[in-house]
Amino acid sequence: MERVVLVTGASGGVGLALCQRLLEEDGRIHLCIACRNEQKSEATRDLILATHPTAQVSTVEVDLGNLASILRAARELRCRFQRLDFVYLNAGIMPNPHVNFRALWHGLLTGKLLHMLTTAEGIMTQTDRLNGDGLQEVFATNLFGHFILVRQLQSLLCSNEKPSRLIWTSSSNARESAFSLSDYQHAKGQESYSSSKYATDLTSVVLNRKFNGQGLYSSVVCPGLVMSNMTYRILPVFLWTLLMPIMWLIRFFAKTYTLTPYNGAEAHVWLFKQKPEYLDSLVKYHSCTSGLGRCYVEPRKMDVDEDTAEKFYQKLLELEEQTLEKYHDLLD
Repeated sequence: MERVVLVTGASGGVGLALCQRLLEEDGRIHLCIACRNEQKSEATRDLILATHPTAQVSTVEVDLGNLASILRAARELRCRFQRLDFVYLNAGIMPNPHVNFRALWHGLLTGKLLHMLTTAEGIMTQTDRLNGDGLQEVFATNLFGHFILVRQLQSLLCSNEKPSRLIWTSSSNARESAFSLSDYQHAKGQESYSSSKYATDLTSVVLNRKFNGQGLYSSVVCPGLVMSNMTYRILPVFLWTLLMPIMWLIRFFAKTYTLTPYNGAEAHVWLFKQKPEYLDSLVKYHSCTSGLGRCYVEPRKMDVDEDTAEKFYQKLLELEEQTLEKYHDLLD
């Protein structure tokens, strides 16, 4: 029986490149692409089939920032499949990004510029807002929506003959300093993206503790700095045009400057080929590219506290109970 692979955020960037690369690795998989609307889903499916005409590609419509959409998609997936082998939790947003040029200048003077450019630490802020469910939009889309999706698909992921895999797209921008248990939705800060990605790391760690015994394994990857629609919104287009030669030069010194979505998907594809029992749940797998363009994967220990992860998981369960009360008609 073919393996079933679900990819969220599949319409562009790393998500689309990942779909293409997975089919290159194994053309027998059933690839299910999850996008925010039907038009994007069908356009993405047509694009994939143009290069892999014999592939099995289906679509599901899901907006990770909308709980009703997630519950409808999960119900559809439960009706359609008996199991899921891989779920790539890749969709994400970074609305209204702002660059702190003063911090960049200070980094240049203090010798910390390369570190800041590879992690965005101290130079990137975002303006967040509440979504229709009363949740902070970045937290809801990047983390909580995926968490609810996993919870709703648990019957397809656990207690199967072979292990099932969750693979989360995190970031080198995931920093403990941006996250707080008392404000885990990051309503009071300006680094909502960083906070949501650190929350992703915490969630992956605790899911392994809870579900490895039921055959579900979770891993975290960082695609590196990829030039995608999300990245291009950070600066005006003309600035990116001027900066691109410098970006390619920086890659000789910063291996996480993967730059292309194809390179950014390296760690995702590498994990597709690994046995989960031998992976370290406290490691984040980074896509890297050498200055001459060679792609490889580098494992790095995550800066996470397992006790904090457990407390955060309990908060997610409490929030799940609160927010799903009004959606009883969409719950089985």
